[in-house]
Amino acid sequence: MIVYATHAGKYLSLAESLKIDSSTPRGLYINLTNRCNCDCVFCLRQKKSMAKESSLWLEREPTVEEVKAELDAAPWKVVKEIVFCGFGEPTIRLSALVELLAHVKKNRPQIPTRLNTNGLGELYHGREIASDFEKILDTVSISLNAATAEKYFKITRAAYGIKSFDAMLTFAEHMKNFVPHVVLTVVDHVTPPEEILACKKICDERGLILRVRPYEAS
Repeated sequence: MIVYATHAGKYLSLAESLKIDSSTPRGLYINLTNRCNCDCVFCLRQKKSMAKESSLWLEREPTVEEVKAELDAAPWKVVKEIVFCGFGEPTIRLSALVELLAHVKKNRPQIPTRLNTNGLGELYHGREIASDFEKILDTVSISLNAATAEKYFKITRAAYGIKSFDAMLTFAEHMKNFVPHVVLTVVDHVTPPEEILACKKICDERGLILRVRPYEAS
């Protein structure tokens, strides 16, 4: 699925989502790629089995025009937020991501926009990319995962090695200059309480928000 919604922990096409509930506001999720520069030990890519009709695995990457067409046909009266995430890392398709965020802001300026990312986009592209999101992105949610570079790499198995941790935090600080809400996240099921406290200290020192998100096991 390219554009989807969630219900009771399940990923649904828009049509199926509306059959269940046609009036409650919901987030609309955009899936741009299967590619990822992390291989996290807890990732649902390895653990979650999906029926073909509700799978987030893409047979091919959608074009910008294909995503725009799905967005333009979306039931906007029940959309409360647009979220770019999926099973891959959205910033790998940076130009498409930016163009689509701008499209949403131009046509639906009242709808909040969010990016879920591992925060390694600047390593991937070899440059600072935070300014690309100015005035088109309301919230960025970055996976912090751990309080030290060693623990982070053990969990994420990031493609760029141990330097990935500092690069992710640097990206978060860059984003503060261009995006209103910068949030760092850890997963409750795989993060011990003392590690969560250490992560909160990191966020507090940088003026960032920490969110502990629930682990989805199935």
